[in-house]
Amino acid sequence: MKKVGLGIAVVFALVLLGGFVVSQLGDVAKAARAGDCAKISGALDNPTYEALDCGSEQANVKIAKVLQWNEKTCPSGGMDYSTYTGDATLCLMPNFVEGACYGQSPETGIAKVDCATKDSVKVAKVVSGKADGAACGDQRAAVFPEPAVTFCLERGDQRQ
Repeated sequence: MKKVGLGIAVVFALVLLGGFVVSQLGDVAKAARAGDCAKISGALDNPTYEALDCGSEQANVKIAKVLQWNEKTCPSGGMDYSTYTGDATLCLMPNFVEGACYGQSPETGIAKVDCATKDSVKVAKVVSGKADGAACGDQRAAVFPEPAVTFCLERGDQRQ
């Protein structure tokens, strides 16, 4: 049971890009819209933002909200959003795909991995339109209020 707890801690380390602020990326945010996806890489040293189709294997974040000039923070009431700050501030959430597994990457923070990868996290279910951890039952939930989505998570490296 202790190993499951450790794996779940890794789940939240992966999901919590929150508090992570990417800045000085130029003017790429001018064209960004809520619902767009991107790849953030070089997150710690020299961050880069590359707009991608949400179906791309490399799209690791989705823009949840573009903050207006008078808004200071991303929506609250669930997981913390990552933020991108350039010419605009973007609230970012993981671009998780149901059935896929994710692990930590020093380059991008979150990356798709084979589910057999040690400490990987599997997205068991994506509940769109609902920000409610109860939708996941006994599984861990990563809840984002805007847009309302709940990711139900489990360890990916468990033997079935």
